[in-house]
Amino acid sequence: MALATAFAAVAACGSDADKRAAPAAAGSHSAHAGGSSAPPQPLRAGERFVNLKMAEAYTPAPPEGGGTDEYRCQVIDPGLTKAAFLTGTQVMPENGAIAHHAIVYAVPPGGAAAVREQDAKTPGLGWQCFGGTGVAGAEVEEGDAAWVDTWAPGATETLLDQDAGFKLEPGGLIVLQIHYNLLATDGKPAGSDRSAVRLRLTDGTPQTRELETWSLDAPTDLPCAADESGPLCDRAASIADVTKRFGPDVGEMADRQVEECNQGGAPKPGDTQTCDHKVEAPMTLFAGFGHMHLLGRAIKVELNPGTPKAKVVLDVPQFDFDNQRLMKLSSPVEVGPGDTLRVTCTHDAGLRKLLPQLSKLPPRYVVWGDGTSDEMCTGIMSVSPRKS
Repeated sequence: MALATAFAAVAACGSDADKRAAPAAAGSHSAHAGGSSAPPQPLRAGERFVNLKMAEAYTPAPPEGGGTDEYRCQVIDPGLTKAAFLTGTQVMPENGAIAHHAIVYAVPPGGAAAVREQDAKTPGLGWQCFGGTGVAGAEVEEGDAAWVDTWAPGATETLLDQDAGFKLEPGGLIVLQIHYNLLATDGKPAGSDRSAVRLRLTDGTPQTRELETWSLDAPTDLPCAADESGPLCDRAASIADVTKRFGPDVGEMADRQVEECNQGGAPKPGDTQTCDHKVEAPMTLFAGFGHMHLLGRAIKVELNPGTPKAKVVLDVPQFDFDNQRLMKLSSPVEVGPGDTLRVTCTHDAGLRKLLPQLSKLPPRYVVWGDGTSDEMCTGIMSVSPRKS
C-alpha cells in the first residue's frame, strides 16, 4: 500500500501460550463479538456528529471465483457544504455474524463522479471491491481516496485529538467497504446487513494538523505445519488460488512484497517476516495499528532498528483480531529522510486447527490475500507531513 490516509485499530491474541490464547481466539472469532454499537464519547467543543447509513440492506454472496469472502463497497453522501476535519469515526455493522471488518474511505470531490459511475453501472446495491475502493481512475487511487477508519469486532469509536484530523471537502463522498465472511455459514447467505457509520466533525483551526496514514507491509510466507499436507501447501498453488478468488492485483502481492522487501531475493518461508520502509519526507507519527487475520500472533513497528536511535513505535505482542483498537503513541514521534521504519509480523499455522472457521478448510501455504483464510501483515501509522 502507498501513502494513503487511514485510521484503524489494533490489538492482542495468543503469544507462546496456546492453552491460554486458543480458547479465547476460537470463541471470539466464531461469535464475532464486538462493541461497535457502544455509545460514542461526548462531543468536544466545536464538534458535531453526522450519522450515515447504507441506502438499503444488502445480502452478501460468495464471488464467482469461489471462496467465502465478499468485499462490498457502498457509496454514502455526507452532504457537506463546507470543509471539515474528521476527528472521530464509529462503524456500526448491523449483522455481526457475517461482518468480518470494514474500511471507511473518504473520496475527494475530484473522484466523486467516478465513484457514482461505478455504483450506477453495477447491478444491485454497491459493487464488489477487493483490495480497495475498486474504482478505476487516478482520482480515486490509493493516496487520493483516503482510508480514514477501519472497524473490526471489538472496536468502538476511533477518537482523534481535536487538533488533528482527516480533511473532508464539500462534494466529496464516503465509501464504506465491508468484508463479509461466510465461513460460519458454509458459504451460504446468512441474512442481510445495513451497516451505519457515525462521523465526528469539526471546522478546525489554522493549527489543526491534517492527517495521512503510511501503510507498512511485510510479506506473508507461512508454510503448512509439519503435520499438514495437501495441494495448497505448495506456494505457487496457493498464489494461484488467491488469484482465482480475488484477481491478479491481489494475487501478485506475495511476489511483489518479496521483491520489495528481500531486495529481489527468494521468498523466506517462516513464521516471522519483516520489511524495512525508508522515510522520504519529514512527518510526525501520531498513532498506529497493526492488521493481520486469524493466524496473527504479534506485530511490531520499529524506528531505525539496530542503531543508537532505535525506538519501538508500535508493539502488539499478543495480537487478537477480535480485540482491535486504536493505539495512540505515548507522544508524537518526529521522523524524516534517512530514517527507517521496520514492520515485523509473526503468524502461527498451528492456530488453523484451533479456530472453527479455519479447521474446516484444507491446509494451505498462507500468502497475502483478502480472505479470512489468507493473511496480511500491515502496520499502519497515522502521520502528519511537516515542512522540516
